[in-house]
Amino acid sequence: MEIVGGKIIRMDEDGSVLICAGLPSIDRAALRKYDKVLVGLPDGRRISPEQRRKCYAMLNEISEWSGELPERMKQIMKIDFCVNRLQAIGSKMFSLSDVDVTTAREFIDYLINFMLENGVPSRVPLYELCDDVRRYVYACLMNKACAVCGRKADVHHLSGSRAGHGGLAWREKDQTGAKVLPLCREHHRIIHDGEKEFLEKYHLEGIQMTKEIARLYKAKMKDEVKQ
Repeated sequence: MEIVGGKIIRMDEDGSVLICAGLPSIDRAALRKYDKVLVGLPDGRRISPEQRRKCYAMLNEISEWSGELPERMKQIMKIDFCVNRLQAIGSKMFSLSDVDVTTAREFIDYLINFMLENGVPSRVPLYELCDDVRRYVYACLMNKACAVCGRKADVHHLSGSRAGHGGLAWREKDQTGAKVLPLCREHHRIIHDGEKEFLEKYHLEGIQMTKEIARLYKAKMKDEVKQ
């Protein structure tokens, strides 16, 4: 694979673009018979001060939890992120001073997942540090962590969920597709006092229960429901 730089010359309403890119060697291009190409579209926006603040807040928490010096911990986390999570073409080590917005968002998501998976305590609630609420809620669901406080959680079915409400009747219904939120016992009790106000206060939203989530929580799926 050969990576070259280019420039978008025209962008049409149907999503097609005209790109001008120079080849390092016309002879090599003729020899290799280039036909179809894979185009990478880097984000031209730079990391925001708020994103940078979130990154350093979590890196400091991880550093304190691990016992590593902050700068050393930052390098470890960045290397692991680039090797195992960053899928962009030509991905390389980045700086939190001028990385693009998309990579910063992915790094924030990576740090949140690391903290949830390893039980890293945080002075600031993680819902205040996330950059994508839906991805944060999904990570909490997969780690059985309360989306508010991080304690051990079960699922809360949001009002209007097709899994239904009322006693334990929902346990016998197909729950895939129902909108759920992972909450500890305390916050599960509080949300029943006013769901709308609760979601607005903590800036949270439910996501649909997938088969993957249903299996994790041993919830009923369509092929298991008694007809």
